[in-house]
Amino acid sequence: MWPRPLAPALEHGKKETIKCFPAAILLAASLLPAQSIPRPEYPQPQYQRAQWLNLNGSWQFEFDDANQGLDQNWASSTKKFSRSILVPFCPESPRGGIHDTTFHPWVWYRRSFRLAPDWTGRRVLLHFGAIDYRASVWVNGKLAGTHEGGSTPFRFDITPLLSQGDNILTVRAEDPPTDRTIPRGKQFWELKSRGIFYTRTTGIWQTVWLEATGVDYLDRVRITPSNNGQIHFEARLARRTEGLDLHVTVRSGQELAASGSVRATQARADFDLRVPNPKLWSVQNPNLYDVTYELRRNQEVLDRVESYFGFRSVSTESGKLLINDRPVFLKMVLDQGYWPESLLTPPSDEAIRFDIESTKQMGFNGARKHQKVEDPRFLYWADKLGFLVSGEIANAYGLDPDYAARFTREWIEAVERDYNHPSIIMWVPINESWGTPNLRTDPRQRDHLRANYQLTRSIDATRPVIENDGWEHIDVMDLFTIHDYAATGEKLYEKYKDLGKPPARIPDNGRAIFVPGHHYNGTPFLLSEFGGIAYIAPGSRVPSGSWGYSGVEKTPEAALTRLHGLYDAIRRIPAFAGICYTQLTDVEQEVNGLLTYDRKMKFDPAKIKALNDLLQ
Repeated sequence: MWPRPLAPALEHGKKETIKCFPAAILLAASLLPAQSIPRPEYPQPQYQRAQWLNLNGSWQFEFDDANQGLDQNWASSTKKFSRSILVPFCPESPRGGIHDTTFHPWVWYRRSFRLAPDWTGRRVLLHFGAIDYRASVWVNGKLAGTHEGGSTPFRFDITPLLSQGDNILTVRAEDPPTDRTIPRGKQFWELKSRGIFYTRTTGIWQTVWLEATGVDYLDRVRITPSNNGQIHFEARLARRTEGLDLHVTVRSGQELAASGSVRATQARADFDLRVPNPKLWSVQNPNLYDVTYELRRNQEVLDRVESYFGFRSVSTESGKLLINDRPVFLKMVLDQGYWPESLLTPPSDEAIRFDIESTKQMGFNGARKHQKVEDPRFLYWADKLGFLVSGEIANAYGLDPDYAARFTREWIEAVERDYNHPSIIMWVPINESWGTPNLRTDPRQRDHLRANYQLTRSIDATRPVIENDGWEHIDVMDLFTIHDYAATGEKLYEKYKDLGKPPARIPDNGRAIFVPGHHYNGTPFLLSEFGGIAYIAPGSRVPSGSWGYSGVEKTPEAALTRLHGLYDAIRRIPAFAGICYTQLTDVEQEVNGLLTYDRKMKFDPAKIKALNDLLQ
């Protein structure tokens, strides 16, 4: 349970009214009663169809430690699995109902589903929000497809595989627990979590759902708005026959803002619209515009998708970060995105919104989603509530050709998934040389950083990119980030009081701030990790050996005194264009959160807000 109720959870079979959309979302009937379905809300609010079926809930489940399932054809056999699991929660989590944190490299899932009669004659898409790490999917014993990458979504058109009546869906997930070349972020490769690493997540950890579309349908649409009101749409069609038109309608609330259409050619439909006097998106005024896409042949609508976007620009100038051409001091918090009952999976939509609202209550204006591609519902609420986000991804711990290839594929998928969100204001593919531990001596690893930066800029030229957050920078980046866990404000001030003054001198901190031979390129400075002041609140359930980055204080007053000293130092260092405090919540043995792991405030939020309000 969460400390206070927020928006009521959606009941399956009812309508969920999302204010930024012109129409409610109609849910298809499920085989399970409403109260049995966790995470019942629509999983991808930026790209949603009216007819859908949530497949979360109770699934059959089996560990396959001997890796016999493929040889024994579990995908098409009638073998009964010995356990059940509550999807989308992983088997390591208490919420999933299994709570087994030992090593299980191969796991299997199975459930049945039945389609509504009005889906007859339509294409049926099977979606997975994320499966960690490699997934194979069968429908009625026939392979639908495979996917590699534990953080990103995928889907299959399963229409040819469907039968009348009950259909059987089977999933096999492979997640080698000790392979450190797999991008796993904070998931630990040993049995028991330790230090900065936490309990693993195996298998399905985001929502599974079905959608019905027309015979021809949209694959994706990329939206690039400009603050002058110009909007560039790049639509891609998954199936295309001749004579298709894409119609786009843009609304502000109930008012029509713009509309137009274009003929699709070669599975593409690119065109521009213009909104007069656009209302810009910002933290203070998170204005959103609703979009309806209709793929038509003549007057027949074959596919309809609802979406939204915001007019918002990000740039840098004279050592500052600008949003909509105005300087904004970033006041972010490091957010690991873990929960005690569900690990990487947010336990509810209420829990997501609670984290954002609690962060804003303390005067922060954004978060680094650290080593995680967060649930799309988090970004939806960030867009709705006016909350800045650093888009990041799980890294690995060693570089080889396999890792370089798999990381690049997954990063492209992450950027593609989240490109349309106005709340995301920067991209960070690598943190603290993870996956590239020998930058000083290995030119391949330096090439990897440079390639990630250039690749990201080639996909998205609208946002700053940080090539290696925290240290060991090369000379390509749009923001210069520094990690420093100085214990006191005095130490922090003495170290950085001359930052940005000629001649440019940037102190090292544990690791060298530059790879040898590389130099500062004039970009704004961010103190993108600092603080880490630990305090164990009375009644907190924390494991023995719990720790914080800069010591554990015995009283909230002592912790706040140190925090006040750090903020006072930051105010006196004009070169900083923003900060990121470590961290929002405790996570397992790491107790330097402003909130406990179960989301109780450790400090008076007004006192934290007062410190943030002084940063400009």
